[in-house]
Amino acid sequence: MLTDLITKLREMTGAGIMDCRNALKESCNDIDKACRWLREKGMVSAVKKAGRSARQGLVYSYIHGNGTLGVLVEVDCETDFVAKTEDYQSLVKEIAMQIAAIAPTYVSRDQVPLSILEAEKEIYKAQLKEEGKPEKMWDKIIEGKIEKFYGQICLYDQIYMRDASSDETIKDLVAKAIAKIGENIVIKRFARFKVGE
Repeated sequence: MLTDLITKLREMTGAGIMDCRNALKESCNDIDKACRWLREKGMVSAVKKAGRSARQGLVYSYIHGNGTLGVLVEVDCETDFVAKTEDYQSLVKEIAMQIAAIAPTYVSRDQVPLSILEAEKEIYKAQLKEEGKPEKMWDKIIEGKIEKFYGQICLYDQIYMRDASSDETIKDLVAKAIAKIGENIVIKRFARFKVGE
């Protein structure tokens, strides 16, 4: 029974046998809680590796359907050895497909110009005033709306399209890959082209 749970958890997360065993032990054999435990552990691993230099990697091209939509994305890692692995290349392909499908504007929050954020806040203020919401609540409401805005325009903040039922973001997906592969991985830049746009 435990062996079956470990196997299932490994397939779901890509984590090692001992990590899966420990996660199941910590979560009283609840597979969902074990996944969450591993994800939290993976995030810690990813944070530790985030400071390391990522100067290798891939520039990957993805052309969708009949050639009317295409993506170029650069995803960096630490070594050319990892860049050639199936796990890494699969991650890069998933990222390219996410860009094609969901059309982010920026890779991360720090790339969003302050002028864009200020303009959004002004729009939200006007909406709240129109709705008659008390002014003392505006800051909290606007903060929530800005978080949603990041989730629309920033690749790292977008919900992973293949698992839209969960709250896994592209940042979480990359962190999971970092934990599994053992190297820092950074989405550097992308360009999305669509005929007629």
